[in-house]
Amino acid sequence: MAVKTLPAGYGYDFSGLSREEIKAGSSTFTIFAISIAFVFLFLAALYESWSVPFSVLFAVPIGAFGSILTLTFLPNLSNNVYAQIGLITLIGLSAKNAILIVEYAKERVDRGVDIIHATLQAVQLRLRPIVMTSMAFILGVLPLAFATGAGAEARKTIGWTVFGGMLAATTLAIFVVPTLFVLITKLSYGRRLKSLQQKQKEEADLDQAIWDNRIG
Repeated sequence: MAVKTLPAGYGYDFSGLSREEIKAGSSTFTIFAISIAFVFLFLAALYESWSVPFSVLFAVPIGAFGSILTLTFLPNLSNNVYAQIGLITLIGLSAKNAILIVEYAKERVDRGVDIIHATLQAVQLRLRPIVMTSMAFILGVLPLAFATGAGAEARKTIGWTVFGGMLAATTLAIFVVPTLFVLITKLSYGRRLKSLQQKQKEEADLDQAIWDNRIG
């Protein structure tokens, strides 16, 4: 009998896991917003900047895209509370890959190195750690993705969510994050970087002139 055709005086309600998922559904957006806000504040304190953290946070939607795409191609799985746990985990994992690049690049830029040159150096230096740590984590969640037995669907959902998100964050973010860092840094620190580079050039020219006078 359909729910709409129940006799008068009868009703329906959910119980167990379905009831918990419905209760948690309204708080999902709040949890994501708070998680991203905390990550942003930590990055702002780390880089002492309000703009540079955005180049790291933009790696998070890439990971989320990979997770949602993976769940779409696996019809047996759904975007439930376990998938949401995996997505929250991806916030830190996706940001980790971006931090490895941005942290080194910003240190070089603060020393007066050209933005593009510093970013390319950061990508070349950090590529191996990013690939190694990401592959270790991706392979580590495969037992969850291929779980069997009692509670296997919950483990599969978490495993495939993290697997797809990390795969996308690793393969796409290494191209997107450096580009965003260059654009954001140029927009935010363009004038200051030019003045810093000009000052360093003048100091180098002055040192060279002093050295030439000593030799002469």
